[in-house]
Amino acid sequence: MVMEYFLSEDEKMMVETARTVAQEKIKPVREHFDEVEEFPWPIVKEFAQADLCGVYIPEEYGGFGKGVFGLVLVTEELCKVDGSIALSLAATALGTFPILLSGNEEQKKKYLPDIASGKKLAAFGLTEPGAGSDATAMTTTAVKDGDYYILNGTKCFITNAGDAETYTVFAKTNPSRGARGISCFILEKGMPGFEFGKKEKKMGIRASSTRELIFNNCRVHKDNMVGKEGHGLMVAQATLDFSRPGVASQALGIAAGALEEATAYARKRVQFGQPIASFQGIQHMLADMATEVEAARCLVYQTAKMIDAEHAKPANERQRTSKESAMAKLFASEVAMKVTTNAVQIFGGYGYSREYPVEKMMRDAKITTIYEGTSQIQKNEIALCLIKESAKGK
Repeated sequence: MVMEYFLSEDEKMMVETARTVAQEKIKPVREHFDEVEEFPWPIVKEFAQADLCGVYIPEEYGGFGKGVFGLVLVTEELCKVDGSIALSLAATALGTFPILLSGNEEQKKKYLPDIASGKKLAAFGLTEPGAGSDATAMTTTAVKDGDYYILNGTKCFITNAGDAETYTVFAKTNPSRGARGISCFILEKGMPGFEFGKKEKKMGIRASSTRELIFNNCRVHKDNMVGKEGHGLMVAQATLDFSRPGVASQALGIAAGALEEATAYARKRVQFGQPIASFQGIQHMLADMATEVEAARCLVYQTAKMIDAEHAKPANERQRTSKESAMAKLFASEVAMKVTTNAVQIFGGYGYSREYPVEKMMRDAKITTIYEGTSQIQKNEIALCLIKESAKGK
C-alpha cells in the first residue's frame, strides 16, 4: 500500500507510462549503458514516442502543460529504475526553463515545440572551472559588436553537452557590474566558435554526457538574449527555483528504487536458517528507509505544486520559492545517499558487486547532493531566506 496523493487521471496516466518505459525499455539496458558510458539515444527516442519530453511545457508550445509537478512525477518513476538514463530528460528541462520562464514569445515558439516533441534536447551552461557555487565568479564574456555578442570562455560539467541541440548559456556582458553584469543567451549546436571539450569519466550517472562548452569568438545575435542585458543572474536564480525539485525527484526515484530492491532481497536472502527480513536490525533499517523516502516524496510533491501555483498567478503577485526548492533538493538528495548506502549494506557483499543494481544506485545518488547547488549551498539558501522572512516579520 502506498500513500495517497490524489493524482488526477492525467497524472496517473503519466506515471503509468513512465513506469512502463522504465521497466520495459530502460531496465534491460541500464547495466550496458553504465558499463560503456554511452549516451542512451535509443531510450531518448522511447521518451519522445511516449510523449514524456514535454510534460512540463505549456500546451500552446506542444507540451502537456503539467508543470513542475508533472516533471517530478515522470522523473521519479524513471529514476526508480535508472537515474542516469532519465537524466537526459531532466537535464533538458533545466536547459529549457530559462526560455520558458524568461524568454520572449518568438524564442518560445522557436525552441519549445522541438524540445516538447523530443526532437531536440537542451542543456544549461552556468558552471565554470573557477565558478561553481559562486556563479558570479564566471569569466566567460559576451562583448557587444553591433547586432551580435562575441562569446569567449569555457563552461564545465555541463549535462547533455555535445548531445543537446539547444543551450542556455550565461556570460558577463559587463564584468565591472558584478552580479548585475551577467546575461543569458540561447546557443545552438554547430554555431561557429562553439565547440565541446572532453567527455568526463564519472563515478556515477555514466550514461549521461558531461562535457565542457568552449566559446572561441562565438557570434550570437542579440535576438538570442534571454531577458534583458544584465538580468542573467536573475534568470539563473528563477531557473534553479524551478529545476531543483527535478533534481530532488531524481534523488527520490533513486532512493525509492533502492528501497524496493533492498526489501525484495531481504525477503529472499536466507541466513541462520531464516530470511534476513525477519531480523530486527534489518527491519529497522527498512523502516527508516521507507519513512525517509515517504517524507522526501511529501516535500518534493508539495514544493512542485507550490511552484506551479505561484507560476499560475500574475507576474506581479508571484512569490519566489527559493527556500522550498532548496529544502526539497537538500532533503531528497541526502535521503538518497542514506537509503542507497543502507541498501548496499542490506545486500552485504553482493551489494558491492555489479551483479546487483544497488551499487550503481549509490554511485548515481551522490551527484544529487552536488549539482545544481551542493547540500551546503542549499542550507545557505534556506537560512538566508529564513533570516529575510524574519526581518520582514513574516
